[in-house]
Amino acid sequence: MRWKAACAYVAEHHRHHAPPQGHQFSLGVHTQEGRLVGVAIVGRPVNRHLDNGLTVEVTRVATDGTPNACSALYAAAWRTARAAGYRRAITYTQNGESGASLKAAGWRKVADLPARGGWNSPSRPRCALGTENVARALWEVTTHNAPPLFAPCDETRDGTGSAQSRRRCSECREPIAAAATGRPARYCSPACRQRAYRKRSR
Repeated sequence: MRWKAACAYVAEHHRHHAPPQGHQFSLGVHTQEGRLVGVAIVGRPVNRHLDNGLTVEVTRVATDGTPNACSALYAAAWRTARAAGYRRAITYTQNGESGASLKAAGWRKVADLPARGGWNSPSRPRCALGTENVARALWEVTTHNAPPLFAPCDETRDGTGSAQSRRRCSECREPIAAAATGRPARYCSPACRQRAYRKRSR
């Protein structure tokens, strides 16, 4: 889906959210007759602590109520993200939403989050969005080797005592496997090495 077309659909059909500010990619689902019945918008995680370069967030899913459209969108969003090299996708549901579409697409609930009084802060002023004071649930789907979503506070030690096992990627802070050559590695993958190079170049 093109960005503007996906946003227009969300503005018309989403129950409680306006279109987001940006995206990585957007997807649409059609009937066999070619009628658009839903869209999904996928972007970087809104929570900066989860924005590690390997995670995407499904920020909006809107449908016209067609059965199984939501499940198809969530499944397609994860297939697309995984094909692009991401290791985790997350999304949120509000209190009162069962998450049946997410379960059907292979997602799992990670945590129940308490309601927030508002999203405004001195560093990032925001107007009331109408979603304040509503409890939410965090959902995820991952590859088999994705790191834990909530990492320990001390990311420099894992209790094994080995110098190599305590090494962390300079870019994403994930553990680095022992190199076959014995030479200490700075990055856990070529993707992290490339991201670090681009940052230095900028």
